[in-house]
Amino acid sequence: GAPALSEDGKSVMNAQLYKQAMLIAAKHDIPVLAHCEDKSLTNGGCMNEDERSEELGLPGICNASEDVIAARDIILANDTGVKLHLCHCSTKATVVMMKKAKEEGFRVTAEVCPHHFTLSSEDIPGDDPNYKMAPPLRRREDVEALRQGLKEDIMDVISTDHAPHSQADKTGSMRTAAFGIVGLETSVALTITELVKTGILTPMQMAERMSFAPARILGLENKGSVSEGKTADLVVFDPSREYEIDTDTFLSKGKNTPFDGWKVKGDVKYTLVDGKLVYKNKAYEEQE
Repeated sequence: GAPALSEDGKSVMNAQLYKQAMLIAAKHDIPVLAHCEDKSLTNGGCMNEDERSEELGLPGICNASEDVIAARDIILANDTGVKLHLCHCSTKATVVMMKKAKEEGFRVTAEVCPHHFTLSSEDIPGDDPNYKMAPPLRRREDVEALRQGLKEDIMDVISTDHAPHSQADKTGSMRTAAFGIVGLETSVALTITELVKTGILTPMQMAERMSFAPARILGLENKGSVSEGKTADLVVFDPSREYEIDTDTFLSKGKNTPFDGWKVKGDVKYTLVDGKLVYKNKAYEEQE
């Protein structure tokens, strides 16, 4: 009954073992979701390896740590015939490889997270654990490549990589704090503000990237679109309403985000799961 398989954030470094697993997944037509990271290249880093990491005196993680595994997995996917989905992509090279793989007819898809198409390593103000995530925030050229990849249908999905942590886990230095950022409660607003309002994506492309494509990739036939007979999992939002992101209003126990205090557009009003109202934004109560 599993709709997909994943190595849960830890790349399988034994390529032969991974190939055997892919062959089994392909036999059952189950997609494989890959976190692309060569641990031997991360080398204890806590942010992107670039000029900013040197300025802050923090150990860096090179782009190649993602790129070499992304390349390997794409090649193995073509060799085995498995459906491969690359999670939370962050580099320009991954976009280039995805474009070529799709042109060659490989069964590959990929996703980008809002923090990776919004922030670069240049935006990290200092040794702040809220900016520590895996993969890390990359250079501005990587950010622009991710945006263009989403615009051109090279990158299929906008995901959140929602990773809540306690305040204790995200306190102190980036060297010792946990990797991760919460993303569920800011994904709509950041996508509207950074991609839709700037003309990179249309509203329909946003819906496709955040809803229809994920359901299609996972083979969830009753999800992902607003049409008769589909499961009524719906998010209702006002794309023009501006508000300030406030972690105190988050329903998630995790508050670890660098976006606290940001002014954004696209406020979620209601969330329905299977036709039942499970969230109502208190900011709209006075209006009603």
